[in-house]
Parts: sequence; C-alpha cells; structure tokens
Amino acid sequence: MTEVTASKETTKSVAQTVKLSVFTLAIMNVAAVVSLRGLPAEAEYGLGSIFYYLFAAVFFLIPVSLVAAELASTLPQKGGIFRWVGEAFGPHIGFLAIWLLWIESTIWFPTVLTFAAVSLAFIGPDQTWDQALSANKFYVLATCLIIYWGATLVNLRGVAAGAKLSKYGALIGTIIPGAIIILFGILWVLLGKPIQMPINKAELIPDLTQLNNLVLASSIFLFYAGMEMNAVHVREIDNPSRNYPRAIFLSSAITVALFVLGTMAIGFIIPRSEINLTQSLLVAYFDYFNAFGLGFLAPVMAIALAIGVLAGVSTWIGGPSRGLLSVGHAGYLPPFMQKTNKNGIQINILLIQGGVVTLLVLLFVVLPSVQAAYQILSQLTIMLYLIMYVLMFTAAIYLRFRSPNLPRPYKVPGGTIGMVVIGGIGLAGALLAYGLSFLPPAQIAVGSPVAWVGLLALGNIVFVAIPFIIYALRKPSWKTAIDEDTLEPFTWQRPAEPQAKGK
Repeated sequence: MTEVTASKETTKSVAQTVKLSVFTLAIMNVAAVVSLRGLPAEAEYGLGSIFYYLFAAVFFLIPVSLVAAELASTLPQKGGIFRWVGEAFGPHIGFLAIWLLWIESTIWFPTVLTFAAVSLAFIGPDQTWDQALSANKFYVLATCLIIYWGATLVNLRGVAAGAKLSKYGALIGTIIPGAIIILFGILWVLLGKPIQMPINKAELIPDLTQLNNLVLASSIFLFYAGMEMNAVHVREIDNPSRNYPRAIFLSSAITVALFVLGTMAIGFIIPRSEINLTQSLLVAYFDYFNAFGLGFLAPVMAIALAIGVLAGVSTWIGGPSRGLLSVGHAGYLPPFMQKTNKNGIQINILLIQGGVVTLLVLLFVVLPSVQAAYQILSQLTIMLYLIMYVLMFTAAIYLRFRSPNLPRPYKVPGGTIGMVVIGGIGLAGALLAYGLSFLPPAQIAVGSPVAWVGLLALGNIVFVAIPFIIYALRKPSWKTAIDEDTLEPFTWQRPAEPQAKGK
C-alpha cells in the first residue's frame, strides 16, 4: 500500500512538472474545435466562405481564446465559466452562464446526431436510395435516439468507459476523413477536373447587404466554439505571456486552413444548387471515391464519420453535465439533480438531458423538412452559446476595471486597453452573430418566417428563464457536498484579511 501511494505521489509530482509545447497546445486546441459536419453549410457560399471563416476567426476565435486564457489563469477554481462570470456579476449570473453551456450542448445533440444518421444511411450500395433514406424523418428520429441513448449508457458506466472511444473515434471520424477530403480536393484541381464552384475574384467578398444570406454564415461562430475549454492549460506552458498567444495563432491558422480547404473540396465537386446541409459531405466523399475508382471505400467512410460523431456525443454527454453537477453540489441544484450512481456519474442530470434531447428530436417530425429542423436547432444552439460568450467577454472586461489587482498569471496582450479592444471585438462579433440568427435563411424552406422567429425567441426565453427560477427556489439544504474550490466565496464576497500587527 505504501509503495502504491508513493508511486501515485511520484506520478502526480511528475505530472505537475510537465510543460506543454506551443505545438502540443495548438494541436489540442484544433482537436477541441474542428468538426466536419458543418462544412456543407459554408460550401453554399463558394469562395465567399473564405471571408466568413477569416471574419469569424478575427472576431471570435482569437478573442475567445485569449480572454478565456486570462480568466482561467486568474480564477482557476472548479466551475469554469460559472466562476469567471460569477466573480464579476454574482453567482446567479454565473449559474446562468454554466447552465447555458450545458443546455446548448443538450440542444446541439439532435443536430450532430442527424449527421450520424445520414452517415449510416450512406452505407448502402445505392446512393440514390441512401439519399432518400437519409431524408426520411422517421429513420432520422429512430437512429438519433438509438445513438444518443447508447452513448448515454456508455457514460453511465463511468468516466473511463468512453475514454478510448473518444480518443480513437476522433482520429477515425474527424482527423483522417478531414485529411482525405482535402487531399481529394487538391488532386481534383491538379488533375484539371471540372470545378463546380465559381472561381472569380468577385466571389471572395460576399454581398453583405443581403442579411438573410448571412444566417447560415453566422453558424460558423459555432464551428469555432470550444477553444475556451483548453484555456485551463495556460499555466502548463512555459512563458505563457509569450507562448500562449503563439499557440493560439498557430491553432487558429491550422483550424481555418482545415475548414477552408475542406469547404473548397466539397464545393469543387458538388454544384452549389445541389448542396444539402445534412447529406453533402457524404455525397462529396462518394463522388470523389467513384471518380478515383475507389467506390468500394465509400461505405467505410460513412461508418468512420458515424463513429466520430458517436465519440463526440459520448464526450459531450459527460463533459458539461459534470460541470453542472459540481456547481450543483455548491447549492445551485436540488438534491434530485445531484444524484450519482455507483460509478460517480450524474445519473439524473443525464436522464433529464436525455428527455430534453428526445423531445427536440421529435421536431424532425413536425417541421417541414429534416433540413429545417436541423437548421432551427443549430440556430438555437448558437444563440444560447453566444449569450454565454457575451457574459464571458463582458465579465473579463469588467473585472479588469473592478478588480485590477487580482493576480493574473496570464494577461491578454496590451494591458487594460488590450482587453477592452480584444474583448470588445469578441463581444461585438458575438452580438452580431446573435442578431443574425433570428433571420430565416433564404436557402432552406422553414415554413412561416414568423413561426421561425417565434420558435427561436421562445426557446431563448424559456432556456434563459429556467436557471433564474432554479436559483430563486434554492435552499440551504441543497449544499450536499463540500467542494472547497466550488464553494469558495467570490472575491468581492470575502471578508477583508485582518491587518498583521507589528512587533
């Protein structure tokens, strides 16, 4: 027993001295952000998608990364966004922020599960039949529920149960497929094959006067969401003031390159008028495979992409819900939602989450088309996530002025002015994307525009109101565990330190 304990302590000590390189942190950021399922949405814009990718990187990706790094190094306690926002505006607003992180991921599940359902539909031998199946609402409904609840059962077995699935699933379902489609796109151009995407300089700068055409482009902000997750590693890199920004700019460049080249590869082979948000990625793979005499690999790619989605879903089912549980122990959730199973997993939170996901997936049967349901859920996810980011940027700027003496191991470059500029850019970008999300997209039949806006407004009101209701109903008895990091009072609530007496 002593030897085991000593071994653990040694391992812990070694782990604490390990430093991340700039390249390692950059790749970690890329892995946290990059997903392939949204590429068809931007392929509709042709060369104009390059503008949107760069715009979102400057006005969102980089500001999120730098601001989150300062907050994570300044307030490293458990709770993450709860602690960051709560330190500025109080625990009720902090609870809103972490609730939004959890609920937006919950609403996001049906959209990514749809992509998995489409992938599985394309393992058949007939592409025409596959496309028809993937557009069938009842097939999508059944497949989404089977995959989601299967991933939930995996998570209920414990944190380690899904570790290998997440690790190898990301490699099989995201990194390798991304490299393959980019390689195909490059070969397509080098071999002089016909390019379906209009290639002219006028396409590079989109018509920004057509606001309804910007709706799908606003979804690009969600492509870049998640970079704040790795901000906790800011203390694990040498000379963070110099090297952390370098890692951010490197990971941003790699991420933008992957998205741009992947989007171009889809646009090269599929005409803009035939692009489908849920099917076109698979169709692009099939067309490339057939063109290069590798058609037999198409079903393999469909399965690989579905595995990647399963891995991602499994990871996100356990992640934000675990953060919500930690805050719940501090007295912000009723004991019912704090219940864990024998494996220490937040069973009731996962069951509630599963119920919400199941209800949302049913929208696929109600709305005019699978694409319409896919898009409205995507927009609601974006809007809730953007509210959280608005709170994060505002909190970071406010804390620089209200608490200038808080120890900040890493600071956004440029001092307070730098924070105002970089945080302000991120805040403006998030607000712009939020406003655009209310506009019905011209590219998809969504039924009545009034119903579209009404559903989004209702979703925002309901999901923002719920945490305030829970907070108002909280009781002292809800504190069911002692977690010093989470329960630690906010700086502005702590009693002043007694002055040391002189000798």
